Amino acid sequence: MATGSRYFVPFRRRREGKTDYYQRTRLVVADVPRMVVRKTNRHIIVQLVTAEMDGDRTLVAANSAELEKYGFKGSTSSTPAAYLTGMLFAVKAKKARQDAAILDIGLNRATPGARVFAALKGAVEAGLEIPHGEEILPSDERVRGAHIAAYNKNAGDIVKNVEQVAAAIKKEMA
Repeated sequence: MATGSRYFVPFRRRREGKTDYYQRTRLVVADVPRMVVRKTNRHIIVQLVTAEMDGDRTLVAANSAELEKYGFKGSTSSTPAAYLTGMLFAVKAKKARQDAAILDIGLNRATPGARVFAALKGAVEAGLEIPHGEEILPSDERVRGAHIAAYNKNAGDIVKNVEQVAAAIKKEMA
C-alpha cells in the first residue's frame, strides 16, 4: 500500500464504485430537487431527492413493482416499465407540489434510448419540468414495447397493455 504525506485515500463510496463525487457536487449545488433513477436486475426505482446538511431527503418515490396495481403485465425492468414508472413518479411528484427537477442517473452510462432516459420521458410527458435534450430519449415504439412484441410472441399484446396502464396513471393525475 502506498504511504507518504502525498498519498490520498479515496472516499469509501468512490473506492466501492458507488458515487461520482464530482457529478454529485454539481447536482447538489444546483439547489433543485434531483430525479434519481436507479435500475436493478428486476426493478426501476425513481426518487425525488433533496440534499440537506444532515443527509439526503427522499420526497417522492416510485418503483416499477407498483405498476402491477395498474394492470401492467410485462417485465418490471424493461424499457416500457421504466417509462411507466417515470410517469407514475411524475404524478406522485405533482401531488406533492413538486413541478421541477434535474436528472441524476448516477453511475449508469448515458446511452441514447437507455432505460434511465425512458423514465425521464415518462416524467416529462406527465408534466414534470426536467431539462433534457430530445435526441437522448428513446423512440415511441420502444417505450410502448413494440420491440419486445416483435421478438417475443409470449409477451401478448404489450403495446396495448402499456397504453392502458399509461391511461390509468394519467387518470389518477386528474
